Amino acid sequence: MAAEDTASTRLGAGRQHLRPLKRRGLVLLRLTAIVLAVLLFCEFLIYYLVIFRCSWPAVKTPADAGGLGTPEPVLRAMFLADTHLLGAVRGHWLDKLRREWQMERAFQTALWLLQPEVVFILGDVFDEGKWSSSQAWADDVGRFWKIFRHPPHVQLRAVAGNHDIGFHYQMNTYKIKRFEKVFNPERLFSWKGINFCVPGTQLPADSTGGPWLISCPCLSFVMVNSVALEGDGCDICSGAEAELLEISHRLNCSREQEHRPQECGDRQRLPASAPILLQHFPLYRRNDANCSGEDAAPPDEKYTPFKERYDALSQEASRKLLWWLRPRLVLSGHTHSACEVLHGAGVLEVSVPSFSWRNRNNPSFIMKL
Repeated sequence: MAAEDTASTRLGAGRQHLRPLKRRGLVLLRLTAIVLAVLLFCEFLIYYLVIFRCSWPAVKTPADAGGLGTPEPVLRAMFLADTHLLGAVRGHWLDKLRREWQMERAFQTALWLLQPEVVFILGDVFDEGKWSSSQAWADDVGRFWKIFRHPPHVQLRAVAGNHDIGFHYQMNTYKIKRFEKVFNPERLFSWKGINFCVPGTQLPADSTGGPWLISCPCLSFVMVNSVALEGDGCDICSGAEAELLEISHRLNCSREQEHRPQECGDRQRLPASAPILLQHFPLYRRNDANCSGEDAAPPDEKYTPFKERYDALSQEASRKLLWWLRPRLVLSGHTHSACEVLHGAGVLEVSVPSFSWRNRNNPSFIMKL
């Protein structure tokens, strides 16, 4: 009888011991589920919730106004700047992992939700392109295409920034060609030019060359290597200015083809509308004092004077670009902050903020039709 009582006591004690273990297991399971849910939300779902609020601008057509005209095709273009993919020298592996995951999720989510037809990156794609070795460059390029992978029908184009090929005193032909090889594998644009058409339209192949000219039925994009606009007569700078003059002549021929067709000869005609100018360095401005909005520079940086040829193009180079190309719009990067500036006779320039969480806490991009 005593033995049975002892066994019952031990069994009861064992059951009482199991109850706290079960409670601890349930608590641990709940904590694990909460942590996984938080990770899922913060590292995946949050990008959908934020980018879902973005939408393309509404475009008015003759049909909207009660007219009989057919709607003109529009081009959905997304503009990014200063992705600064970290390299082998300054990039810690944990920093790379974190920043590149954020950029990848943001870009892939935007690509899926917004479905742009073309994506432009306005320079400083890489952080260490100005000094990276061949192997380090290849590694960076491989990571870039993983982060910014896109379907074949989406075009991705990039202009060179000072971190890609170096400032004027660092750049050379090898670095420029290396950058061009990545973003122009078929050598269709870059310095030779490419026709980029709105779906459903066709244009003949370009044969006259020029610095990264992309033609559309209704507008032209002129993509400029702004690092080469130093104005000191170096071989690369002289070549860049000569190509810009050639594009200027082609644009002017297209604008005046009805009045002076004999001066243009057999050149391929471009759309007669003003182009959109894309470059890394912004046109000259004193500072960001007149910039506003949540993506603008912080107050303690707004009044810092811009240094010509370092923070912005020189006044001379800016005047030349506006005079030669007479753009309808200028988009630039480099400052890592957003800004809207009116130049000359009311030409709007939009500085695109950085797309890297390493440069700002609220990276963003710009959408244009």
